[in-house]
Amino acid sequence: MTLKELNKEEKPRERLVKYGVNNLTNEELVSIILRCGTKNISVKEVSTKVLNYFNNIKNLRNANINNLVQIKGIGKVKAITLLASLELGKRVYYEEHKEKYKIKSTKDVFNLLKNEVKYEKKEKFYVILLDSKNNVISYKCLFIGTINRSAVHPREIYKYAIDNLAVSIIVAHNHPSGDPLPSKEDENITNSLNTLGEVIGIKLLDHVIIGEEKYYSFYETNKNKI
Repeated sequence: MTLKELNKEEKPRERLVKYGVNNLTNEELVSIILRCGTKNISVKEVSTKVLNYFNNIKNLRNANINNLVQIKGIGKVKAITLLASLELGKRVYYEEHKEKYKIKSTKDVFNLLKNEVKYEKKEKFYVILLDSKNNVISYKCLFIGTINRSAVHPREIYKYAIDNLAVSIIVAHNHPSGDPLPSKEDENITNSLNTLGEVIGIKLLDHVIIGEEKYYSFYETNKNKI
């Protein structure tokens, strides 16, 4: 059955108006975002395919244009629309919770970022900005790809920190292999950031490497060096 064949009160938009957004199914919410299907596939079917593709609603955080357009009925425009909606939701959630998030230990860094990188096939390098009480001001993925000194630019990291009035920073990245032990390049990057931070006056508190349900902390391992 297509949406046109549904009774008016059974259509997602009408149900949202009548019952409220909280009472819609995941499929109905995706249907509203996508707006329409294709010539041969209803938007309801496309929405079901999207949810089935990612298996679990939480896995939508890993959606990107490349994997979305593999789903029958999803073109580039629909993929972009869905990604924009997901990103807006993330930002609303973060704005609501950021003032409450305080970094008290390395485990807090791990908990903040583990779901961001859980299914990533590439390395993603994050910078977390902190105020004087170690509350998170903001955090951002600045670099994607194999992490090395040519890819990670300290000046961009500290520009981001200065622009947002950070007192200190924590950097973190994932190892898609699942093994969080640092490479020589990871050590070199940490040393470079630590040295520059001392000159600028924005201290590097830690460099955390996230693996599969475990992490490595340069601070915890080398307290006298960082």
